[in-house]
Amino acid sequence: MVDYSVTVYTGDAAHYSTFHSFYITLVGTDGESDCQKLSTWMFSLFFQPYTHKVECTKPLGDLLAIIIQKEYHIVFSKGPWFVAKVEVKSPMGDIYQFPIYKWITDCKDHYYQEGSGWFTLSTLQRRNTLTLWDQLKDGLPHNMKAESYSSLPLDVSFYKIKEIEMEYTGAKALLQLKLAEWAEHKTKWTNIEDIKHLYCCHRTEISDRVCQKWQEDSFFGYQFLNGVNPMMIQCCKTLPENFQVTDEMVFKDGNQSLTDEMKKGNIFLCDYKMLDGVKANIIDGEQQYLVAPLVLLHKTPDDKLMPIAIQLKQIPAEDNPVFLPTDSRWDWLLAKTFVRNADFNMHELSSHLLRTHLLAEVFAVALLRQIPMMHPLYKLLMPHTRYTPMINFLARKLLISDDGVFTKFASSGGEGMFTILRKALSSMTYRSLCLPDDISDRGLEDVPNFFYRDDGLKLWNIIYSFVKETLQYYYKSNQMVLEDQALQQWIGDIYSHGFLSEKNTGIPIRFDTVGELVKFVTMVIFTCSAQHSAVNTGQYDFIGWMPNTPVTLKCPPPSKKGEATEETLLDTLPSIDVTVHGMATVWLLSKVSTDAYLGNYPEKRFIEDVPLNNIKVFKEQLQELSLQIEARNKQLELPYTYLDPKVVENSVSV
Repeated sequence: MVDYSVTVYTGDAAHYSTFHSFYITLVGTDGESDCQKLSTWMFSLFFQPYTHKVECTKPLGDLLAIIIQKEYHIVFSKGPWFVAKVEVKSPMGDIYQFPIYKWITDCKDHYYQEGSGWFTLSTLQRRNTLTLWDQLKDGLPHNMKAESYSSLPLDVSFYKIKEIEMEYTGAKALLQLKLAEWAEHKTKWTNIEDIKHLYCCHRTEISDRVCQKWQEDSFFGYQFLNGVNPMMIQCCKTLPENFQVTDEMVFKDGNQSLTDEMKKGNIFLCDYKMLDGVKANIIDGEQQYLVAPLVLLHKTPDDKLMPIAIQLKQIPAEDNPVFLPTDSRWDWLLAKTFVRNADFNMHELSSHLLRTHLLAEVFAVALLRQIPMMHPLYKLLMPHTRYTPMINFLARKLLISDDGVFTKFASSGGEGMFTILRKALSSMTYRSLCLPDDISDRGLEDVPNFFYRDDGLKLWNIIYSFVKETLQYYYKSNQMVLEDQALQQWIGDIYSHGFLSEKNTGIPIRFDTVGELVKFVTMVIFTCSAQHSAVNTGQYDFIGWMPNTPVTLKCPPPSKKGEATEETLLDTLPSIDVTVHGMATVWLLSKVSTDAYLGNYPEKRFIEDVPLNNIKVFKEQLQELSLQIEARNKQLELPYTYLDPKVVENSVSV
């Protein structure tokens, strides 16, 4: 007889479970052990590893897998059991590791391969047939099928501590902001000072600056670069035919021309044509308004980005004037307000919901369905898909459902929001998801003071280096990529269920080279971590002060110049109750979960020295970048913090 030493690591306080006994079978190249019962009763109470001897009649050779079955018990087997990892020491002193990090909820056999045996396809590498696709609406990316909150698998749900936190913040947002008493006030604002009084209940350092600067043209331009939606601006080399701006309109001194400034790369365009024709919402029986503006900006010699022309609708007409900074104060401010509302809707639905949340769920579900647990891609991407199916389930239920917050209070809520999502998906490209390509395609390489670009490209390069070093350790040739069936099924799922098999997106249908794989995985990690942080974390900062970014507008856009007054602006802004609910929502969405930041891999899935060292280098490079950003921000009047690695979460989890 020979003895194998089996050590079982269960959960921590967040993974506490009541189960106490299970059966284990060791599977090796020279045979398998008898099924033996082990108990973790006393040890699981204190979250301590438990070591037990498993007797075998002969050595089993190299261990390939273990088979675990939770013991049936009339009381205890009903509870889930979290297994972090199992470590087996052979009689010869060899140590085999089985990183699991999963909840076991039934009493069936569960097969787990040894942590380094990923590429040898076997009967133990089975597809996850329990994770199914669903689709909320035609024309949208598919999502994980779940009938209810409790029907989601525990492995994609919030752990108990996280779940309680989300329930608390969701229920208490209005109370914490001291806004609950205003939530039913459906009256209009009578002056800006009253909005300041409400806003003062909850302020941040940046939202205070926004409150002070929201009317300034330079700040209006700044937000296209470093606000929560840096995705709309592009360098303008030729004016759109439907934007009839002349030199006389924007350069009255005659010393400059649009043609010359465009050649120099000093003219920029934000075109919200995707909003054209979108049906605006009706809130409390009152029609709301949403425009599809065009905005022209000029980089001045002192490196400020200044708006020089705004057209609020796509088709030129007599009742669709081009507004200019030389117009009356209220004409110009009202035009900018309609632009900021358009930006809010494009940001929330395209830049935020679609391009981070919904895509991250596609990546996550495809991973769970197609990639075995011991596959390096699974180990690499699991931290970046953590909680995403759950947070998206909550978003579909609480934000964009028939009675969701966005449906009830945003100008594109209801039918309009799905129109925008469909348009955004059909026009999205792979290059636009890869930051270096996106910056190049938009002609933004040389724009000064573009901190989203600067910090984002550094983050992209750090992630790329980490992914490249890790995947090249496992994939020694392009042929290995071509022959990896699970990998090809994963990208196939993403192509068909995420991008609805649209070839013009440029999304790969398969991987032919290691380089293609490295770039795509870099994009996935960047999207789920850095890009989400860039468009999410600053929401309260820039939207909390409502006049800067109103969630809806109650009056039609101005059709003539010279008629707007302060009263016109106040009539157009959302009512008190809509303002309050908008503030509470973006405050909740902006909260950082403080769970796992980029570079932290709390679950020790990798066991080989090379990937473990890669993680160490990855963390060191992120820490160095964080110090650089912190030093830079000390020199700025308005710091840009959203891509500082110390605030970038690993996954889309809020």
